[in-house]
Amino acid sequence: DVFEQPQHVAHKKIEFHISTEIPAVLQINSEKEEKKDLCATTEEINNTGFGRIFPAPSSNDKMETEEEDDEIPSEFISRKDLEKNRLSGEEMEKYSVFKNYEPGDPNCRIYVKNLAKQVQEKDLKFIFGRYVDFQSEVERNMFDIRLMKEGRMKGQAFIGLPNEKAAAKALKEANGYVLYEKPMVVQFARSARPKQDANEGKRKK
Repeated sequence: DVFEQPQHVAHKKIEFHISTEIPAVLQINSEKEEKKDLCATTEEINNTGFGRIFPAPSSNDKMETEEEDDEIPSEFISRKDLEKNRLSGEEMEKYSVFKNYEPGDPNCRIYVKNLAKQVQEKDLKFIFGRYVDFQSEVERNMFDIRLMKEGRMKGQAFIGLPNEKAAAKALKEANGYVLYEKPMVVQFARSARPKQDANEGKRKK
């Protein structure tokens, strides 16, 4: 009896000491380590010259994006301006030039008529250039403007676009756009290619 009791008490004391003291020690150590880590990270940041290295590339990015943003509206017409200066369907009906309007068969060339005499190639490039990706050499080369200034073709233009999709979009958005107080009539150009294909087909037969 005498031996058993002190043993129990001793066990309890040891248990209590372990459970209270060790966590406290651990906490202190971990706090010290955290402080050390914080110091280390702030030192690392200071050493890498956070203020010097990072803004340089970001300022370049800003310049690039600004250039891109400026390039589209300044070099080519914006969609908003196109819509703003375009005749509505009802207004088009009042003009004789739209009386028997037919868009024609889709292809990558468009035909524009009813152009004012002061219209220049740069005006057409300003409008239709927005349907061309000038980053692509192929698209750049395919973009072609032929403005007729003399003879009975005066006031008409043929515009070659990179593909049928771009031409269809241009036709939809630019038909009826008022340029120098005259609404443009935009149609798909009649292409000579289908006739050639038909002839080839006949020859094969």
